[in-house]
Amino acid sequence: MKFNRLGQTGLYVSEICLGTMTFSGQNFFGGVIGTLSQKEATALIARSLEARVNFIDTADVYSLGESEKMTGQALKDIGVKRSDVVLATKVYGRMAPGPNDIGGSRGHIMDCVSRSLERLGTDHIDLYQIHHSDTVTPVEETLRALDDLVRQGMVRYVGVSNWEAWKIMKANGIADKRGWTRIETTQVYYSIAGRDLEQETVPMMQDQNVGCLVWSPLAGGYLAGKYTPGDGVKAEPGRRAAFDFPPIDKEKADRIVVAMRDVAKAHGVSVVRVALAWVRQKPFVTSTIIGAKNLEQLNDNLEAVTLTLTPEEMTRLDEVSADRSQYPYWMIKRNNSTRIPTGEPVKMGGPPPKN
Repeated sequence: MKFNRLGQTGLYVSEICLGTMTFSGQNFFGGVIGTLSQKEATALIARSLEARVNFIDTADVYSLGESEKMTGQALKDIGVKRSDVVLATKVYGRMAPGPNDIGGSRGHIMDCVSRSLERLGTDHIDLYQIHHSDTVTPVEETLRALDDLVRQGMVRYVGVSNWEAWKIMKANGIADKRGWTRIETTQVYYSIAGRDLEQETVPMMQDQNVGCLVWSPLAGGYLAGKYTPGDGVKAEPGRRAAFDFPPIDKEKADRIVVAMRDVAKAHGVSVVRVALAWVRQKPFVTSTIIGAKNLEQLNDNLEAVTLTLTPEEMTRLDEVSADRSQYPYWMIKRNNSTRIPTGEPVKMGGPPPKN
């Protein structure tokens, strides 16, 4: 297990993060994501810690607090030292029916943080994240509330999830100007079947040294291969029959799975490990969040850290999964194709370079 620096902080987190959305799972589509009991959740956390995972991610909205509560209880039962675990949780989701029981407002953040601390059984949250982009609350209000929590010692670092690249840039510009705590991480959907992130967010993260935490690296389980017929596999409905998320181009995803099966055979591993290794080997990824319903799934996910894809395999998978470049990026690439000197004479005239 490798450990990567979290954004610009001095904190290091494991390259695999245990996600806890499967804990209890009662408020997610009839439990289709997972309905783990306390005993089962504790076993998954214990196994993860044994594998040197030091990073655990949850959210107040997961089972309306039950996931946080079960995570805290598991850590207590295992008896792990608090400083040996980097504990992350999130705020934003609807926690009650009232008009102010959702969002990134100061009121909702302040209402929720103490409850999260109580459920987790701790006096501080290592990484407190705004779960979604609030289209109503001014970003200054959200940032000031988070900065107050850091100054009070309730939170140590702050991050966001599912935010636009421009908004993170704006937020950190404001934070720098005001002397407030900056956004250190963004938790994002990224998989070999969903590479939208690479257009705007990846360049921003690399330029600003914002940590990248990946959720759903298996595209909601689709990249496990069980949905793609062929090679002796009979497609089955699985979770996506009831919860078809995140959205993907399934025809393209099937082509990717076929390519990953060849790579998996070459290494004698599961398709799951190939999909996770592809994400993990991207240089901008800080930690990959995995979720599991049982120890067998968890162990297979954890073993992905031992798989290193060759440059040729990465190139092949990159090519089969490539997205069409969006404007203005194809224009930028086109008009910068001869910008960097190579030592070769620059050809004048003739057809323009291909996109």
